[in-house]
Amino acid sequence: QRRLWLMNQLEGANPAYNMPLALRLSGTLDRAALHAALDDLVQRHESLRTIYPNEDGLPWQQVLDGAQARPAVLEADSSEDEIAAQLHAAAGHAFDLGSTAPLRVSLFRLADDEHVLLLLTHHIAGDGASLLPLARDLSVAYAARCEGRAPDWTPLPLQLSLIHI
Repeated sequence: QRRLWLMNQLEGANPAYNMPLALRLSGTLDRAALHAALDDLVQRHESLRTIYPNEDGLPWQQVLDGAQARPAVLEADSSEDEIAAQLHAAAGHAFDLGSTAPLRVSLFRLADDEHVLLLLTHHIAGDGASLLPLARDLSVAYAARCEGRAPDWTPLPLQLSLIHI
C-alpha cells in the first residue's frame, strides 16, 4: 500500500493501477436494491472506503463511514456498439487516493432489461484475487436487498485497510 500511495503522490492520479470488473446484468434491475447492495459492499470492505491523506509527507488511513462512504453510481445509456468504448473510458478514471475512496461505480443501460455494471477499484484496495469475492459479496447483498432484507454474512476476519502503511 505504501508503494501505491507513493506512486500516486509522485505521478499524480494514474489509471495504470485500476482494476475494472464489468458485470453484465440481464433481467429487471432493481436500482434501489443495487444502491443498497453497493452500500452494503463498502460497509463490509473497509478498503473500499479508505482514503490516504498526506500529512507531513506521510500517508495515513482514514476509513470513511456513512454517507461519506456511499458510492455514487454514474449512469449512462449505451448500446452494444458503444459499450466497449464506454467501459474503456470509464476504466480510465484516475483516483486521487488522498481525497476519494478507491471505488467508482458506473452503470450502463443497454435496454430496459440489459445493463453493464462496472466496479472500478484502485489496486491499493485489493488485488486481482479480490475481484471474485467482491463480485460474490455484491451478488449476495443484491439478492438480499431484492428480498427486502440486509445481507446475512459473517464479518470479515481481516480488513486490508487496517494494515499499517
